[in-house]
Amino acid sequence: MKPSHYRVGVDIGGTFTDLIVLDDASGHFAVGKALTTPHDPSQAVETVLLETLTQTGIDASAVQQIIHGTTLVTNAIIERKGSPTALLATQGFRDAIEIRRENRYELYDLMLEMPQPLVPRYLRFDVPQRTLADGTTLQELDVVFVEQLTRELVAYGVEAVAITFLHSFTNPRAEQEARAAILRVAPHMRVAISSEVAPEIREFERTSTTIANVYVQGRVEEYLAELQARLARAGFKSTFLMMLSSGGIATVETAVRFPIRLLESGPAAGALAAASYGAACGYSDLLSFDMGGTTAKFCVIDQGQPLITYEFEVDRRYRFKKGSGLPIKAAVIEMIEIGAGGGSIARIDSLGLLKVGPESAGAEPGPVCYGRGGIEPTVTDADLVLGYLDPNYFLGGRLTLDLAAARQAIKEKVADRSGISIEEAAWGIHQIVNEGMANAARIHTLERGKDPHRFPLFAFGGAGPVHGFRIARALGSPTLIVPFGAGVASAIGFLTAPLAFDFVRSWPGRLDDLDWEKANRLLAEMEAEGQALLEASGVSPEQVSHRREADLRYVGQGHEVRVSLPLGKLDSESAAAITDSFEQVYRRLYERLSQSVSIEIINWRVISSGPTPQVRLQAPQREQEEAHSVLKGYRKAYFPELGGYHDTPVYDRYRLLAGEHFAGPAIVEEHESTTIIGPESKFRIDEQRNLFVEWEEAQA
Repeated sequence: MKPSHYRVGVDIGGTFTDLIVLDDASGHFAVGKALTTPHDPSQAVETVLLETLTQTGIDASAVQQIIHGTTLVTNAIIERKGSPTALLATQGFRDAIEIRRENRYELYDLMLEMPQPLVPRYLRFDVPQRTLADGTTLQELDVVFVEQLTRELVAYGVEAVAITFLHSFTNPRAEQEARAAILRVAPHMRVAISSEVAPEIREFERTSTTIANVYVQGRVEEYLAELQARLARAGFKSTFLMMLSSGGIATVETAVRFPIRLLESGPAAGALAAASYGAACGYSDLLSFDMGGTTAKFCVIDQGQPLITYEFEVDRRYRFKKGSGLPIKAAVIEMIEIGAGGGSIARIDSLGLLKVGPESAGAEPGPVCYGRGGIEPTVTDADLVLGYLDPNYFLGGRLTLDLAAARQAIKEKVADRSGISIEEAAWGIHQIVNEGMANAARIHTLERGKDPHRFPLFAFGGAGPVHGFRIARALGSPTLIVPFGAGVASAIGFLTAPLAFDFVRSWPGRLDDLDWEKANRLLAEMEAEGQALLEASGVSPEQVSHRREADLRYVGQGHEVRVSLPLGKLDSESAAAITDSFEQVYRRLYERLSQSVSIEIINWRVISSGPTPQVRLQAPQREQEEAHSVLKGYRKAYFPELGGYHDTPVYDRYRLLAGEHFAGPAIVEEHESTTIIGPESKFRIDEQRNLFVEWEEAQA
């Protein structure tokens, strides 16, 4: 019998903090869920971790690895709660981050709103210095100027500095010298240089990313230090790792150096969990749907992998509109995220129309039914009024919901102002949030050339299974899949991720006239950097692997497509294989080629990773003689197809066995989530205890 090997995944959301403790040796696991503590998120992590270990009898010292994801970076940028930051730019270019690009995300909107830069204009400075596009120096850096400027920045109360010089991705020397000058004068100053944070072509995006990185660095460092101190005091001696937005994990030291890589770390884990569950169920194509208390996220899982993008926007002024946010150049699992969660607030606007979200009640005060001081009705309040939630079994009975308070809030804030009943108002809230999410999912899949009718919907998160049925029907999905432990499934994703990091260098060149020796040196440098980073993180040398990619385009185009590059030494004969890969990707995206135009490579990429953990969850087993307890009873739940409230069977998720199947409508309850199954459908349980919902007409 193998000795136990405990690993922990913990995800801090806007409303709840989710956790899983897994014994890799046996596959047995335990889960936990607690309200997030916004004033100090580390408190909720410590609370739910100690509660779960106490319930399972596991000692803190037996945990060997903790992997964590957080929305701290995103929230700090959106709420403008980072460090006072200054920008040093090449003379004449300090306003590039405010000028942005000429593209307008809404062509005819005369009152177009853009997010304000994280650095105000009075803290943006021109520095005498100039590097040319080929890396040669036209004007040397004025080091004395930088040292004097640093003294002024200290007097202004600046705590962080971003340095972005023109063409520094070809020659980083000037940025490095400027950083050294700043640290000589102010050793305490946090300094980020673009040639390390985002060494890529396109100055506006590179500057925006570098600023964001150093802007949040202080908050991330303080938070992780506090969390590690809490865990150490509680007796934990385990390795502590952070989930990256790309789906890899990294050490705390790497995360603190590049906190912008944590931008979507929590949602990334959810996408990894969906891919892992899908593989176990035999599905390589899925639409991942993660709905918590504050937001809902959709991600396309294509051929077993979530899609990755290297261009992301945060703090968008206009929902779903590209170009309306702050651009970030970092590897991120591609998804769409909207302000639709259990805590999303419902209201009647000035035109008398019902609106839901994006404002959220969060964890404090939370929905009205939590009894923690909330006064605005939310999606969770509506779900409770509709009978979808058991007021005495929320979080397994650890939090009793106040049905009367939820009804009163919906009556006062929505029903009375609209001249409708409480039940109609609750159903309206439920349907509006469903339609908003279905619309977001439709946009996300179609923009990527995918047909939502072909993708089963994989629903998880605390609220995902409550709303998954209606969203799957609205999208025309063939199947709804709800995993065992759906309420904390995103935490499971942390345990499926390898140690990994990606590197990029911009070096443009035409395929038909490329210096292949320089290309090989560039790739070798990045691979050596990745090898050293992963070995320093504890990965043995023989377990490190590298993957190569490049961004290519036709000469004269403004944007690129990403293709894989072969391993080994590249030469002129490699151009044919690279061209073929480019044309396959380009044709799939645009249905045509421009074969008379030369192809050029803009960015070279290396993804270095360690081994991927093989996670096999062993769901708790039910004794056959307990079959009578599968049905917990009946509850009146609202289904308009059946004329309103209907006596609906309620099943215990923990008692359902593989192979069992039932007809809808039905409610399936587990501690961290509830699955709602509507009429004219059937559901079954597979060997991994996952729940599959299919429509009766699809089976006819």
